Amino acid sequence: MNETGSAIAIGPRIVAAGGFGVLYREGMALIEDVAGYLDGEGRGDSRILSREASFVYATESMRLTTRLMQLASWLLLQRAVNEGEITKENARSEKEKVKFSATPSQRGGPGYDQLPEKLRDYIDKGDRLFDRVMQFDALERGKMSELDPGTANGIADQLARLKAAFARA
Repeated sequence: MNETGSAIAIGPRIVAAGGFGVLYREGMALIEDVAGYLDGEGRGDSRILSREASFVYATESMRLTTRLMQLASWLLLQRAVNEGEITKENARSEKEKVKFSATPSQRGGPGYDQLPEKLRDYIDKGDRLFDRVMQFDALERGKMSELDPGTANGIADQLARLKAAFARA
């Protein structure tokens, strides 16, 4: 708590303290891994699928690729801010141009279970990366959800926010 009795926004401090580095490295490694899989082993995996599963493979691999490219844009913009190459305001303006495609609320349907396990694993990792980036973006903007003032205390509130931010790490 600060002098006025309100909670201190720690999100920007976490961002500034290097919490972004791990997210950036993991995100870029995932992007590279997925690209390697889809260009190599994934091609072979897709050839042996049923017609129905082959269509789902094409759809899901396109969704995953699109999502990861959107995340790469966000990660690169944030890295540019962290390295002083652009201002936070410029980055926010550019980030607004990156429209994240919706994550399907439920995976599955006919043919989904026939997808290669490795692709389904990459899809899950991509969804988790998206969630982490959105949490990090909220932290960076100082927009974590507010807790009920009647039930929150200073330390418990901050700890809950930290747990929420890093729960999916």
